[in-house]
Amino acid sequence: MFVIPAIDILGGKCVRLIQGEYNRYINYEDNPAKKAIEFRNAGAEWLHIIDLDGAKIGRCVNTDTIRQIVQEAKGLKIQVGGGIRDRDSITKILDMGVTRVILGTKAVSDFEWFGRVAQEFAGKIVLSLDARGSRIATDGWKKDSSLEITELAKKAAQLPLAAIIYTDINRDGMLAGPNIERTKQLAEAVNLPVIAAGGVTTIEDITKLAETKVISAAIVGRALYEGTINLAEAINLCKKQP
Repeated sequence: MFVIPAIDILGGKCVRLIQGEYNRYINYEDNPAKKAIEFRNAGAEWLHIIDLDGAKIGRCVNTDTIRQIVQEAKGLKIQVGGGIRDRDSITKILDMGVTRVILGTKAVSDFEWFGRVAQEFAGKIVLSLDARGSRIATDGWKKDSSLEITELAKKAAQLPLAAIIYTDINRDGMLAGPNIERTKQLAEAVNLPVIAAGGVTTIEDITKLAETKVISAAIVGRALYEGTINLAEAINLCKKQP
């Protein structure tokens, strides 16, 4: 299992939102590229970047900051999401040297379009399923849909996606522990790598996720910034898992 550190960008700075609420955030680093280099030097192979401004308004905003991270933190494989809702934006992000693009809102609202870009950019698209309970939320988590998470995941699993990210919104940024059971159920329901996000707080959380044997990675954000998880320790732990 991979441990993937997260950088959420708001106004060009590295922050963490509390349960996705834009008026509740903590500013951790004014230079996100510096933080990315720290993660790489701790042994990270992947980096998860979300353009929070982009997610809120529906178009890429922090492209200069993302480009700087790609250029300065060489060696990291990077996945980027937040406000990417058209083909040109996907191309623009990938052309920066990003490994894969995360799509959420547009995938939910226009699955036919999502299917087309998933085929065109085979292996480079990640589906982000962010949910309150079993229902998917969209538009920077501001809107709740009527779609059930497992139902959409099974449909998406027919496409050549790189992975599915499942985020439990109620746990995100709360240091309350991940929703291991629901993530495990989702991973068992689809033939795609499933990445856990939201609430990963301690090394014990990492251990429990790895022990499921079906969860491919865990995204860790606030816990790294608050120091409740040591990234190098978490990565080494996962490498030792049989």
